[in-house]
Amino acid sequence: MPDIDRVRLNEARLDEARSAVSELLSALEGYKVALPKIAALKEYYSDDWKTDAADDDAGLFPPDLKRGVLSEDAVFGLLASDAAIRETAAEIFSDLQ
Repeated sequence: MPDIDRVRLNEARLDEARSAVSELLSALEGYKVALPKIAALKEYYSDDWKTDAADDDAGLFPPDLKRGVLSEDAVFGLLASDAAIRETAAEIFSDLQ
């Protein structure tokens, strides 16, 4: 007698895995595009950020200027998330070897 439950179980695994892989591939493509922007922000944070933050503190920028990049937390949070992605990826792929 065929094992219908086994087929159903593995069909569900296939559906879930296929969806997860598809979503991850899409996210990785977006991340690949973002990598040069992350590198540029890292450079900005180590060079020009202090000047811009001081200018903002002095009231030299228009009040309606979006300035999230001038908060230390925003850039630091992004860089921390980037590091977490790299660490997680390294763990995942080292486990596959």
